[in-house]
Amino acid sequence: MAVPGDADGVDPRALEELVVRERPKLFYTVPTFQNPTGRTLPAERRAAVAQVAARCGVWIVEDDPYGELRYDGERVPWIASCPGAEDRTVLLGSFSKVMAPGLRLGWLRAPAALRRACAVAKQAADLHTPTVNQLAAARYLTGLDTHVARVRDVYRERRDAMLAGLADALPDGSTWNRPEGGMFVWARLPESYDTTALLPEVVRHDVAYVPGAPFYAGEPDRSTLRLCFVTQTPEEIGEGLRRLGDGLGTGVSPTRSARPAG
Repeated sequence: MAVPGDADGVDPRALEELVVRERPKLFYTVPTFQNPTGRTLPAERRAAVAQVAARCGVWIVEDDPYGELRYDGERVPWIASCPGAEDRTVLLGSFSKVMAPGLRLGWLRAPAALRRACAVAKQAADLHTPTVNQLAAARYLTGLDTHVARVRDVYRERRDAMLAGLADALPDGSTWNRPEGGMFVWARLPESYDTTALLPEVVRHDVAYVPGAPFYAGEPDRSTLRLCFVTQTPEEIGEGLRRLGDGLGTGVSPTRSARPAG
């Protein structure tokens, strides 16, 4: 079930109401540069979430695959470091976003009493992460900070290129966020647009996005879409946005692409 929130992320009061009513065992969250919206939960809300966990006895699974990819602003402390969350938070990280996408290697930080159960669950899932992968990652760690700094500079430029071109690419009345980090821009077109219905027309222009509807746990906003800016150069992003604008402006009209009644 989803927890209500706003442009700053999850609402701690709504979280507590839901926990009291539904009694879930854990709360899963990506509080930093969340996928797909790119939102980052402010420090005061993180502290409030930690207090909800302490009062209600719920575990927190804090997933942080994008936290190292910050381009603006100050780093926000993990929820796991907030008072009340220290002994009931499982913190997850990944090398796939900052080291090598094909490595599929991550890490877990949890209270000592829980780590044995996590190890057993891991063994049941896939027996063992390949030793060669682990050794390669361990060797690369010595230069990882330098590598990540270079990656941040490259990704910042690509993010800025995408943000600079969106006004010309998207229909009038569209809105989008300006993420301080991560990999994605979240956009909302005028409500008459259905981005799932429009995707085939856009693909015919040799460009694509991810429709927003599959990201919703409840009733989706079908006018939303996710754009990834990290895999292409600024020049390629500019060309992609030009093609996106052509795809959104031709073929299926906004009226015919709206969600059918019923």
